Amino acid sequence: MAAKFTLYKDKAGQFRFNLKAGNGEIIATGSESYPDKKSALKGIASVQKNAPAAKIADDTAEKEAPKKAASKPKAAPKPAAPKPAAPKPECKN
Repeated sequence: MAAKFTLYKDKAGQFRFNLKAGNGEIIATGSESYPDKKSALKGIASVQKNAPAAKIADDTAEKEAPKKAASKPKAAPKPAAPKPAAPKPECKN
């Protein structure tokens, strides 16, 4: 059995369509609802007309991260100055 479009009404009473494979499995859905049957049929006709020539746009590919300009390496931090020695206590004899 060949693929077919199925037209139906949704819960809001609007028209929608699916494309079903020969085994009855839904392979595509109409992405919008139509207020009347005539408009839904035009949507199906548009898919039938435009799909054979449709290109694939892969929006899942990761975008290339922008390259950062080369920067100078940061200088190593200067060591802390040594603390002065505490004064020695005086011895009384």
